[in-house]
Amino acid sequence: MKSGKMTLLLAFTLVFVQSQAQQPSIKLLESGKRVSIRGLSVINDNTIWASGSNGSVAISINGGNTFTWITIPGYEKRDFRDIEAFDENTAIIMAVDEPAIILKTIDGGKNWKKVFEDNTKGMFLDAMDFADAKHGMVIGDPIGDEIYGASTNDGGETWEKWKNPIKVKETGEAFFASSGTNLVHSKQGLFFVSGGKQSNLYQLGDGVMEPIPVLKGGSSTGANSIAYSNANRKGMIVGGDFSKDTISRSNAVLFQYTKKHISFTIPNTPPHGYRSCVIYLDKNTLLTCGTSGMDISKDGGMNWQLIGKESFHVCQKAKKGTSVFLAGSNGRIAQLINP
Repeated sequence: MKSGKMTLLLAFTLVFVQSQAQQPSIKLLESGKRVSIRGLSVINDNTIWASGSNGSVAISINGGNTFTWITIPGYEKRDFRDIEAFDENTAIIMAVDEPAIILKTIDGGKNWKKVFEDNTKGMFLDAMDFADAKHGMVIGDPIGDEIYGASTNDGGETWEKWKNPIKVKETGEAFFASSGTNLVHSKQGLFFVSGGKQSNLYQLGDGVMEPIPVLKGGSSTGANSIAYSNANRKGMIVGGDFSKDTISRSNAVLFQYTKKHISFTIPNTPPHGYRSCVIYLDKNTLLTCGTSGMDISKDGGMNWQLIGKESFHVCQKAKKGTSVFLAGSNGRIAQLINP
């Protein structure tokens, strides 16, 4: 009997240790620099690009073991809120406000070419997304009552402003440059989300717009990030109120787009606070992060589990690989372990 009890105790201990070892955790890779990172692009398990304030760009080609930091000459005071990288040599970065600027490098960040500039009063670019190596889009706050957008068909070498801008219906509706993820290309067209006085989901191809059931009405409220799963033909939107970042109500919603109609589903257990970025890790697993913590969902976004209270602005999974990285204030870059 004594031997049997000991065997049972060992079995329970082994299960507990295995369970603990498999819990998602964060491995800090880089920190301490006076840089707020909001742009993150992960090519594969080895190549990671990040961009942020003070004209800063960081690149790693060894999976985050070491990072090379670059301060772009002439742009030391600019805030590069988004980055899209294609390999260890090629990347495009976006500086947000007047003048709005897009730069491109083809030699790993040694040299940068200005490929876009707009000095229009009130300019503020918020996010950028590429469908493939050639076709991309940037979106910006409304100028007057017209949403600002520009597209490229040649890998970011040239950009063309939208010829027929979409009009907002309410003053105070805009976009958040919190993580560069409030627009996403999908097999069902380009989706993007707004916030502020009103929070809407737009589908560019068919010209569909639908109010999102999240917190709205104030300058710090609304949707911040959108992700889409072509496998599920469903998407996920997160946001909340970044000025009250522990509020965990009306901060996330799932959506489905069918025949020019958008339907929403409210999660049973929402993320635990304001969230600035959300991504799909696979068909059923999602990760979201914000200034008050990180959550993971294993059931397609219906229920979220808090995995840490560390502050991160943005998270991304490798385009070709399995590694997942996060970035935030003070030059913080981390890796998600056991997602």
